[in-house]
Amino acid sequence: MKITDSIKYIGVNDHTSDLFEGQYIIPNGMAYNSYIILDDKIAICDSVDDGFTTEWLNNLEKELNGKKPDYLIIHHMECDHSGSLKTFLDKYPETILVGNNQTFNFFNNFFDINKEYEKLIVKEGDILDLGKHKLHFIMAPMVHWPEVMMSYEENEKVLFSADAFGKFGANDVVDPEGWDCEARRYYFGICGKYGSQVQNVLNKLKDKEVNYICSLHGPVLDDNISYYLNKYDIWSSYKAEDKGITIAYTSVYGHTKKVVLDLANKLETLGNHVSIFDLARDDQAEAIEDAFRYDKLVLATTTYNTDIFPPMRSFITTLKEHNYQNRKIALIENGTWSPMAIKVMKEMLEGLKDIDILENNLTIKSSFKSEDEDKLNKLIEELNC
Repeated sequence: MKITDSIKYIGVNDHTSDLFEGQYIIPNGMAYNSYIILDDKIAICDSVDDGFTTEWLNNLEKELNGKKPDYLIIHHMECDHSGSLKTFLDKYPETILVGNNQTFNFFNNFFDINKEYEKLIVKEGDILDLGKHKLHFIMAPMVHWPEVMMSYEENEKVLFSADAFGKFGANDVVDPEGWDCEARRYYFGICGKYGSQVQNVLNKLKDKEVNYICSLHGPVLDDNISYYLNKYDIWSSYKAEDKGITIAYTSVYGHTKKVVLDLANKLETLGNHVSIFDLARDDQAEAIEDAFRYDKLVLATTTYNTDIFPPMRSFITTLKEHNYQNRKIALIENGTWSPMAIKVMKEMLEGLKDIDILENNLTIKSSFKSEDEDKLNKLIEELNC
């Protein structure tokens, strides 16, 4: 696929995997992107997952048209991008591998290779001159591995962004929801913890004109680039993207669910956007996505073994692991003889930055009763502010 006259896409689409990184469902598949720059010197940007080595090498050979690559740039050593390196090196052993010191530490971890290949070790600001194309290297540690780097091609103004700006979904599938939804779920799953590191990279890019973003997953972005940069600025600074209320709940016998549905209906009647997730059944990554997207969160769960129901514990733990912050949270608990869920949830949320736990939390004893109506209305009033 042509990106420009001299930069071509040689990646692959994965429609066989059900999970990405062993945990994120990918109903529309996944793309493993790779690129080739054809110049006086030929550079390849990253390889692909080892399940697609043959297809990738066929794509590469078609663009090489009998020539040999001079460089293979390793922006990211994760297996879905480095899995085909050994087979590539068997075929093109004279290719110079380009990476940073940490890249090659990881290379040695992944591959038991006795032969020594030529390496070019780069650091922040170094330039690789291919002829008309000159790649400026940008270190991007912890976006989302320590060795990650990006490169900016100054002639055609192309940013090779590693995993940043990627999304779930194969590139041969039209996503009816556009880029945002699966890019957001991908971002908060993959990079959500590392907002400050993403901000550092955005600061490095602010003075660069970018016409194309070539990430390692998802489509090449070649229009309205400021839109994508702005999304990453919002996400990595932990601002709410939209006003709305995410309700995440667990329910054993349906009583807590009934309260949650009533709450959601009344909030929507007042004009609020509400998204609801049953944490025992729905995709947790979707719930995490919406918890970060909207400015308010309701957690509703049952007391369970003097603790909280396991899917809720897992959800809150994941929020904490991803640096959840700058949100208002309401709590609802259910318990027949000794409700403990609010206490446990408050303890779990301690230490999160700029979290405002609302005053009018709700305790249900087994089932919702008429005397609970006033408490629910006060909770609704506080959420509706």
